[in-house]
Amino acid sequence: MNESGERDKRGESDGSGGKPQRPREPGGGLLMGRPFGVPVYVAPSWFLVAALITWVFGGQLDRVLPELGNLRYLVSLFFAVAFYASVLVHELAHTVAALRFKLPVRRIQLQFFGGVSEIEKESETPGREFVLAFVGPLLSLVLAGVFYAGMRVVEPGTVPGVLLAGLMISNLIVAAFNLLPGLPLDGGRMLRALVWKLTGKPMSGTIAAAWVGRALAVAVLIGLPLLTHTGALGNATEDIGGMETVTDALLAAILAAIIWTGAGNSLRMARLREHLPDLRARTLTRRAVPVESATPLSEALRRANTAGARALVVVDGQGEPTGVVREAAIVGVPEHRRPWVAVSGLAQDLTEDMKIPAELAGEALLERLRAAPATEYLVVEETGEIYGVLSTADVERAFVSAMARPQ
Repeated sequence: MNESGERDKRGESDGSGGKPQRPREPGGGLLMGRPFGVPVYVAPSWFLVAALITWVFGGQLDRVLPELGNLRYLVSLFFAVAFYASVLVHELAHTVAALRFKLPVRRIQLQFFGGVSEIEKESETPGREFVLAFVGPLLSLVLAGVFYAGMRVVEPGTVPGVLLAGLMISNLIVAAFNLLPGLPLDGGRMLRALVWKLTGKPMSGTIAAAWVGRALAVAVLIGLPLLTHTGALGNATEDIGGMETVTDALLAAILAAIIWTGAGNSLRMARLREHLPDLRARTLTRRAVPVESATPLSEALRRANTAGARALVVVDGQGEPTGVVREAAIVGVPEHRRPWVAVSGLAQDLTEDMKIPAELAGEALLERLRAAPATEYLVVEETGEIYGVLSTADVERAFVSAMARPQ
């Protein structure tokens, strides 16, 4: 399974008026390495599922190889690690394809139900979207074939034979599950690409694949326990007890919730990208008046009101901008003190990466804001002339408003 998403991480001011701190490098668990320059994290939930796999597979080994005794749990742990190594290969296939298409990958995370490749941008064409989604299940099928070939050269009924058989079956299950045609699964992204190709509208593909994903969630919630209880999966019905029924229902509920939530998130992300062009620095910018650093706040606000402006930019003697007065700092100064407070004490020092071109819009605008987290930015024309001040609060309000509009 792979997931593409946009995440807007903003820093928080330290209260001193200085530049907000940059957010930390995205984490999500234990960092295992950086293949192809992409960080790979193991989420804490992985240790839970590793213990679960060790326990379940250990019980199966006890029936197949009873002579192992307690060593079966060590073999089962090896199987759990090898299985998730296969999942990592699946995710690396997505990553390599994304990097080849020049799509940035934020990270890979191994978690409770498999792995996630966080690709930060959408594919430009439905063909690339299809390839990007298909390579994961394809690698899982290839791994299943490799493990099957390994089974042919080892003695059946031995530890290597049982491990290879388990890894072959598990990779077939991973491939088959991810090929189901509903978001957020890889098959859902393939369906999205096909509908996109037929209609010419990526949003139509997302809607179709997301609703199929929700239908799959309902089918898993109802169908998986039913199949297990009736013995349709090959298990004898007389061996099914109350605890197994509860466990199957719980796992089905968790899996259905993950699919349903992922489908909903895919719809929200599609709506986000659809409305990104509405976010334009020029239209969201507040008109600003330039004031020198020693100007009292009351006088600066009087000038802004006279000019019909809603922001203040601190300039030096040559008229060059040196800072942006923070709106939150202005609100925090009582009115009776404003004649005695200079705007320099309320300004955020201006750096080059806090200067936003007036023509910046959409995804490029959000990327620029992510690169330099702040509460306000100076918006400038191509000539370097001051156009105004862009507040992150205004960007967020515009985004929420755009997302709330009906399709």
